[in-house]
Order: sequence, then C-alpha cells, then structure tokens
Amino acid sequence: MTIHNLSENNSILNTFLAEIRDTTIQKDSMRFRRNIERIGEILAYEMSKSFNYTSKIVETPLAKAEVSIHDNEMVLCSVLRAGIPLHNGLINYFDKAENAFISAYRHHLKNPETFEIIVEYLACPNLEGKTLILADPMVATGQSLLATFEALKPFGTPKAIHLAAVIGAQEGLNFVKKHFPKNTTLWIGAVDKDLNSKGYIVPGLGDAGDLAFGQKLQK
Repeated sequence: MTIHNLSENNSILNTFLAEIRDTTIQKDSMRFRRNIERIGEILAYEMSKSFNYTSKIVETPLAKAEVSIHDNEMVLCSVLRAGIPLHNGLINYFDKAENAFISAYRHHLKNPETFEIIVEYLACPNLEGKTLILADPMVATGQSLLATFEALKPFGTPKAIHLAAVIGAQEGLNFVKKHFPKNTTLWIGAVDKDLNSKGYIVPGLGDAGDLAFGQKLQK
C-alpha cells in the first residue's frame, strides 16, 4: 500500500487541519463540516494526479482544443455519519462518480477500552473493475475501514482502491497496510503518533461525527 501524507509538505491544508483540531473553533459545527469538506477537495485534487487520462478534442468559440480527461469509473463510498462532509468534498471534484454509503460504528463491550465494529446499513453499486474511493475521516485503529471493505466484497472486485482520510494514527495506518490489497493507496491529511486506551487518536480532534452533527445517544 502506498501512503500519501499531505501534511509532509506545507499548504493551505495546514489551516483547515488547525481549525478542526482547535477546541475553540471546532465548536462551530457548520465551520467544522465545511473544513472537512475542503480537506476532501484537497484530497480529491491530489488523488486525481494518479488517475488514467485520455485525450479529447473540445470545440471552443474560436477553435478546437485538445484536453486530457480522466477515464476512471469511480465509486465513492463513505462511512456514515462522520464521512458525509468528506464525501461532499470528494464528490465536488468527482461529480460523475457513483455513490455508496455504509454505517460502521463502535459497539463497546464490557468496558470502554474494548469494542467491535458493527456494520448495519449498506447501499452500493457494482464495484467490478472500477476505482473504489473509500472515505472515512479518522483512521484510529483501522478496524472500521477493514470492516467496511469486507462488507463491500460481495459487490465485486475493484481494479484500484483509494482511501481518503483526514487524520490517522500510525498504528491504524500500519493495520490498514497489513490487511488491504497491494493496489491500495491512502491519501491522508495528517498522521498522529498515538492512540489512547480507548482507541482514539492523540492529539487528533475528538469525535468527528459529534463535532459535525451533534452528540449521539448510543448504547
């Protein structure tokens, strides 16, 4: 698996990452969602550089122009609910992509430090031979991404897999790299070193779903 950590080079991405981490700014849920969306647009732009392109002639008001257009058949799949703003950013650029949605959440067992990933809802088109973009803002343990990928397998084998994330922990990235196919590429805004005892990224930003859409009631 190839990993592209965009924070290794300074860009406007730094501003959006700083704001979603900042406890005083992230309280504005609309601004938080918009920043996640903008990060999704940056991830999409960088990702697009790796796609296949074909030449096409278009007619301008003055003459014909030769342009290069990407010819990837794409399916964009987001993990609900935190993935919705990221999905919006990606589809702003990949507006012809088909869409899939899946719910994956942590179900805590006997104590807050042990959990399993539950997948309850899935809507997905055929994936056979297509480019799959799997979007999940936070890669903590990596278990949610793996559970999502396993749930998608009955829908076909994609020719390429791209993972789009905002922040991840190194441990989670190692897990994903171990369990995903070799033709997988991860595009991520920043990589943090640690996970705490509850499996949350440190320093991270907190719960992306709650910050975007409000606190949830969950057993």
